[in-house]
Amino acid sequence: MLKILIPTLMLIPLTWLSKKPWLWTNLTVHSLLISVWSLTLLNNSMDLGYNYNNSMFIDSLSSPLIVLSCWLLPLMIIASQNHLMDEPSNRKKTYLTMLIILQLSLIMAFSSSELIMFYIMFESTLIPTLIIITRWGNQNERLNAGIYFIFYTLTGSLPLLVALIYLYHKMGSLHMPMMSIMNMTLDSSMSSSLLWYACMMAFMVKMPLYGLHLWLPKAHVEAPIAGSMVLAAVLLKLGGYGIMRMTAFTEPLTTNLCYPFMTLSMWGMVMTSSICMRQTDLKALIAYSSVSHMALVIVAALMQTPMSFMAATTLMIAHGLTSSMLFCLANSNYERIHSRTLLLARGLQTVLPLMCTWWLIASLANLALPPSINLIGELMVIMTSFSWSNMTIILLGINTVITALYSMYMFTTSQRGKLSQHLYSTKPTLTREHLLMVLHLIPLLIMSINPKFILGPTY
Repeated sequence: MLKILIPTLMLIPLTWLSKKPWLWTNLTVHSLLISVWSLTLLNNSMDLGYNYNNSMFIDSLSSPLIVLSCWLLPLMIIASQNHLMDEPSNRKKTYLTMLIILQLSLIMAFSSSELIMFYIMFESTLIPTLIIITRWGNQNERLNAGIYFIFYTLTGSLPLLVALIYLYHKMGSLHMPMMSIMNMTLDSSMSSSLLWYACMMAFMVKMPLYGLHLWLPKAHVEAPIAGSMVLAAVLLKLGGYGIMRMTAFTEPLTTNLCYPFMTLSMWGMVMTSSICMRQTDLKALIAYSSVSHMALVIVAALMQTPMSFMAATTLMIAHGLTSSMLFCLANSNYERIHSRTLLLARGLQTVLPLMCTWWLIASLANLALPPSINLIGELMVIMTSFSWSNMTIILLGINTVITALYSMYMFTTSQRGKLSQHLYSTKPTLTREHLLMVLHLIPLLIMSINPKFILGPTY
C-alpha cells in the first residue's frame, strides 16, 4: 500500500519545487504514473485481501474504489488548468496541494482495516473539499454551500463515532478482518437498533439519501471543476463503501431495519429524476442525477445479497466516471459561455461538433444504454430488487424512463437547435479537453468489455 501512498505524498514537494512552466506537466505525468501503478491492486487472489497488514488491507471491494480515486487525480489536474490560469503561482500550488491531500485521505479511507481509522479519514476528506469549494468556487454563494456541506456531513457522522465506541466496547475490536472472522451478531434490542441507525445515518447523508440531499446540489453548483469531479466520482462512494462495510458487522439487524431507507431511496430516486426534468442550471441537473443514481446504490447495498453487492460496486464505479465526464463537459461549456443556463448554450453542435460527440456518449452512458457498464449495474439492481419485492419494478421502471428523458433533454437543449447570436465567437475546443474525455471513456469501455474485476467482494 505504501507503494501508492508514498509517491502520492511526494507529489506535494513536487508541486512546491516545480518551476512555473513545468508545474502542470510534472504533476499530470507523475499522478498518471501513480494511477497506472494502482491498477495492480485489482489483482486480488487472497480471501483476506491484498497487501494485508495490521493497519491497512485491500480486498475486492476497496481496490476498484482506490483505483478510481487514483485515476481521478490526473484528470482533475488536466481539467483545472483553465480555471487557474489567472491565479498567482502560490495559489495554484495551494489548490493542487489540497487535491493531493484529499487524494491521500481517500486512499487511506478505502484501505484502512480499523473502523476508527476509517472514520478519521472519512472526516478528514471534508477539510480539503471545504477549502476547495469556499476558496475557488465560482459565485458568492460558495460560502453558503460550504456551510451546508460541512454541517450536514458532520451532524450526520457524529452518531457514527458514538456507535463505533459502543461496538468496540461490545466486540473488543474494530479490526475489520478480525470482526469478520469473529462473526459476532447483535441482538435485536432497542439499543442495537439505535446503533444501526447511528451507523447508517453518516453514510446516508454522504450518499446522499433523498431528504438529506440538500447540500449536494449546492456544493456541486458552487464548486470549481475539480471539486465537482471529486465530489461526484469518489466522495459519494465513501457512503456506499461504508454501508457495505458496516452492514457486515451489524447482522442480522439490516434485514429488519432497512425498510424505511429502502422506501425513501426508491421514492427519492423517482423524485430527484423528476426534478432533473425542470432544471435550467446544467450543473444542478447533473448533481440531481447523481442523487438519483446513488439511490440505486443504497437500495442495492441494503439488500444484502451477493448479486446486490456486485450491483452496488459496479454502479459506484460506473457512475463515478460518467458523472465526472458530464461535469467536465459542463465546465467546458461554462468556460466559453460563462453561464450554466441550459438555454444559453443552444446549438453548440454546429460550432463544436467533436464536443457534441462526447456529450452524446456521456448522455447515453448516463441513461445506461447497452453495452455500457452502467447498464450492467442497473440491470443487476433491478433483478435483485424484483426478487426482494415485485412492487419495486414499478418505481425502478419509472426511474429508468425518466433518466432517459432528462439525459436526452440535457443533450438536445445544450447541443441541438439554432445557434444563438452570442455564440458566434465561441473559442474552439482544446486538445487537453479531448484528452480529458478520452481518459474518462477508456476505463468505461474496458469495463464494459470485461466487468469482472470491479464486481466487488462476492464475485
